[in-house]
Parts: sequence; structure tokens; C-alpha cells
Amino acid sequence: MTGPETGGIDPLLGFALVGALGVGSQWLAWRMKLPAIVVMLLAGLAIGPGLGVLDPHQDFGALMEPMLAIAVAIILFEGGLTLNFQGLRDARLGVRRLIFVGAPLGWIASAAALHWVAGLSWESAAVFGGIMIVTGPTVIAPLLRQARLKHRPAALLQWEAIVNDPVGALAAVLAFELVSVLVDAASLGEALADMAVGILAAAALGVLGGWGLSQAFKRGKVPEYMKVPVLFVAMLVVFALADSVLHESGLLAVTLMGVWIANAGLPSYEEMRRFKEHATILLVSGVFILLAANMSREMLLSLDWQALAFVLSVILLARPVPVLISLIGTNVPWKERLMVAFTGPRGVVLVAVAGLFAQRLVALGVDDAARIPALAFALVAATVVLHGFTLAPMARALGQTATETPGVLITGGSRWSVALGVALKKLELPVLIADPNHAHLRDAREAGLDTFFGDILSEAAEHRLDLVSYESLIAATDNDAYNTLVATDLAPDFGREHIFQLKRARGASSRHALPATLGGQRFGPDESYDEANARIAQGWEFRVSRLTEEFTMADWRAKNPQAKIVADLGPNGTFRLLGPDDTPKEADGVRLVVLAPKREERSEGRRDENGNDTLKGARAD
Repeated sequence: MTGPETGGIDPLLGFALVGALGVGSQWLAWRMKLPAIVVMLLAGLAIGPGLGVLDPHQDFGALMEPMLAIAVAIILFEGGLTLNFQGLRDARLGVRRLIFVGAPLGWIASAAALHWVAGLSWESAAVFGGIMIVTGPTVIAPLLRQARLKHRPAALLQWEAIVNDPVGALAAVLAFELVSVLVDAASLGEALADMAVGILAAAALGVLGGWGLSQAFKRGKVPEYMKVPVLFVAMLVVFALADSVLHESGLLAVTLMGVWIANAGLPSYEEMRRFKEHATILLVSGVFILLAANMSREMLLSLDWQALAFVLSVILLARPVPVLISLIGTNVPWKERLMVAFTGPRGVVLVAVAGLFAQRLVALGVDDAARIPALAFALVAATVVLHGFTLAPMARALGQTATETPGVLITGGSRWSVALGVALKKLELPVLIADPNHAHLRDAREAGLDTFFGDILSEAAEHRLDLVSYESLIAATDNDAYNTLVATDLAPDFGREHIFQLKRARGASSRHALPATLGGQRFGPDESYDEANARIAQGWEFRVSRLTEEFTMADWRAKNPQAKIVADLGPNGTFRLLGPDDTPKEADGVRLVVLAPKREERSEGRRDENGNDTLKGARAD
């Protein structure tokens, strides 16, 4: 079906296609354990210059530019909402250096690479070099989740990416204004004054917008069901007003607005942030598909050895050198500096803003600016693919991963929790037991388990714990309502498939039944807190068993008819907590965590029939 005005694909069908490919690419990347940005890039190239199914500028016409502008604004606003100053901790000095020292140095280095390597004029190099300060929060976030970096390098990269996005856009504005002055022979002072007024107006609008919304939400001036719509509309208004004063300054305004709200201590902050995260996933998917599809075959074919040399110079010199210089004198260890220096993926904002300024420079008579979109796309494609496949291995090589194997977080320091934690530790999995009662953690500390004294939902836990080290959670306190609250609140962070809780003591009654959207999955033998700890008191224990070709699952079940399997660890290191209806793996080399009646103590130093050492409190079959 074609549109009567565009002559291409119908705009409505085009939107549906972009949405389906964007979300479908994210899902496919999750299933195949690939970087989502790489899959989206390939999908966009396939339907655009590859098959010619979609030509965004032709099919969407005048809507294309405002759609991209609004999408980028929402993405940056959501990024600002994630920047809570308390999360900086020991990365505060490094972040300041990356913004105030690294960004200007990066601008100079990028402009030099564009002029001397890519062959652009100084006018085009100065404008595009400012945009290249941007490292792409839309790309950084999924890469950090995949690589599971430690807190400080992750914080440095995240803050730099989000804060430098509007800084890069404003640097481009500054360079463009100067180029305009040189071309039009206008007053330099007048141009700089206009730019200063625009930046101040944008900053004021962002701060006032954030302060006004925070006050309205705190004082109950906006009902709960309207908070997200009001937030969304206010962000659009602030962006449009700032952008009308100075092009691209709206990005600064919405970023400041998001940061203000993130640090305002709003009671509904988590709900608002998660809604914005969901919207951002949709927008990032759609925008990346659109930008990749918008590349023409001619533009792709224009990429030559100069473009390759330019990309290499940015990855190997223009990015790492300014970062390493800016971090001199900080408390950031050299391995973390290398991690940050050689991690600089570019994303949606770079391509969108570069394309916009390229058009304006060409209109001013700077002809070689027409090469900017192709160079921007080459840089984005190269850095996305490179970092998508190398960030995790590089982090492991430098020792910057939070953990090699995703661990388990258990809330509640009961004897049952400690026994399970000891068994999981035998599998060399990170285990953390959290409890607000210090006395409840005594057994866990004596067993050598990591502990957190405090509420797992508190701000202290959010800012002090590297939760990225833990892939699964078991809510196992003696308070069923609290277990349900923990499982519900942390499900968006861990993924509902990784959240478990002990059975509610009164869950069978319809009067006390909760909706399926609340709480976590059933765990293990599906027992309540009292039932689970009663088993431990009766002598049951957690054990670890290994399956082999000679000792199969059938053999194990014959020897352990009463045992309950609660988790398995595959030969490839894939760990799963199991519910009562889940089927454990049965391959050779699989290790099982089971709950079974206590056996008679074996003689000291004796091994079982599978060669596993026995454990005290969490034995090996």
C-alpha cells in the first residue's frame, strides 16, 4: 500500500514497520545474546538502502525532523532522570574532569582528526567535532548492562554520556554560529551574545521546569494518575521553548530538568522513571531504525579509506587521549582509566544532530559538509559494533566486571537462607544476604557470606551495593507482605523471571490472594517461611550434586527420592533458580542444588560417589 502524497510506503504502515523492527530487534538480541544496537543497525540498513522498502525522508516527509528532535529530547530527559548525585560516590571528581576537561580536549582532538585525516575543511571539522563530544547514552546503557561493569567505571561512562550530549550539541551550536559569522560577515559580538542568551534561557527553563514540577508533585497539586502525562507534556513544552530561543539548546534544558527531578526526592520518582525507561526503549529502537534506513546507497558507497582512517584515529587517539589527560590526578585506578578511555560508542544523538548541522552548513556554502552524515554514520556503526562485541571481554581482561558469574541476592538472614547461601557459594556464585536486623546476619557472617545490614529497598542499598553483580533475588524474610513488596519493587530491575519469594502463609485464602502482577515466582518446594525453616530444624540441608554420564538424573533420583531440586548450574556456567514446576537440566556436568534430608556424617576427608567434598550445612552428594 502506498501513500498518495509520498509515492512510497504508507506512513502508517511505515510507523508500524519501524516499531515492529525496533522492538523485534531488541527481543532477537536478547534471545541471541547479541548487542541490541548491532541488530537494530542491520535491520535499518536492510529495509533502507538494502531492500529499499523504507525511505524515511520520502515516506514521512516534513514529520521526520521534528520526530527525531522530540525523540532525542525524551531520550536525554530520561537519561537526566537517572542521574542522582548520590550515585556518583567516588566517581564525582572523575565525572567533573571528563565534562570540564575531557569535553573541550575531545572537541579539539576530533576536529583535528576530521581536518587532517578525513579531509574536511576547518569549518565543517569545528562543527562536527563539537558534536563528536557525544558518546551516546542510548548505546552506553545496554552495553553496560551486558558487560556488567563495576560501579565506578559504569558511573563515569553513564554520566559522561548523558551530560556531554547537550554539551556536544551546544559546542556544535557555538561552532556553527562562528562559521555563520565568517560566512555572512555578521557581528561576532552579536552572534556570541545571542548564543549566551540562548544557553542561559535554556538552563533557566530546565531548572525552573524541574523545580516547578517537583514542588507541584510534593504538595499534591497533581493527582497520581496524571503525574506521568504532566511530566511528559512539561518536558515537551520546556524543550520547544528553549529550542525556539536557540537551536539545540532544548537538549540542555530537558537534561537539566531531568537531573533536577532525579535529585528532588519525589515519592513517585521510581514509577515515573520506569515509565520513561519504557518509552525510551521504544524511541531508541525506532530512531535507530529510522536513521539506519535513511542512509542512501550512494552515501554508504562514498565511504573510502579516508573514512576508515578517520574512524580508527577517533577510536585509538581522539577518544582515549583526552580522557586519559582529563583523569590525571584523580583517584581513578589506571585500569579503570583505560576502560573509560577506550569505551566511546556513538549513537542516535550524534547521527541526528550531525545530519541537521550538515544541512545548515551546506546552505551556508560549506560544500564539504555534505560528507558529515556519512562520516557520522560510519563512526556510529564502527563504534557500536566494536564495543558491542569487545566491551565485555575487555572489562574481564582489565578486571572491571562486577562479577564473572551472576549471583543471588537473598533478603532475610534465617538459617534457611544461610544454608542455601553456603550451597550457592560452593558453586562459586556471588551471594549476598540482606536483613535490617543486625542479629539476623550473625550466622551468615560466621559462614563467610557477604551481608548487607539494612533495607534492600533503601537509598543506602541503591547507592552502596553493586546490584549488577546479582542476577536473581529470593525474598525470604518472615514478613510475607515485605517479601511481596521487595519482589514487586525490584522486578523491573532484575527481570520478573529472576525474582522469587517464599510462599505466603495465607496465600491459599481468596481473602488474602494477591494479583498475579504482585510478588515473585514460587521458589523450590514452594514452602512458607515457617515451613522452610522447620525443615532445616528437622535436619534437612542443602547439597550440591553433579550429574555425569555414569551418574544420570535417574540414578540421582533413585538415591534421593525425597530431595527437592531448587537450582541448577549448566556446564557452560548458566545458573537458574527453579520453581516447583520447572524442569532441571539433565546433561553431563550439570550441578544441582537440592534440599534433602540430612545424612549420617561421613568420615573426615571422605568424598562421595561423585568425587565431591562433603559440606557442613550445605553438603555435596
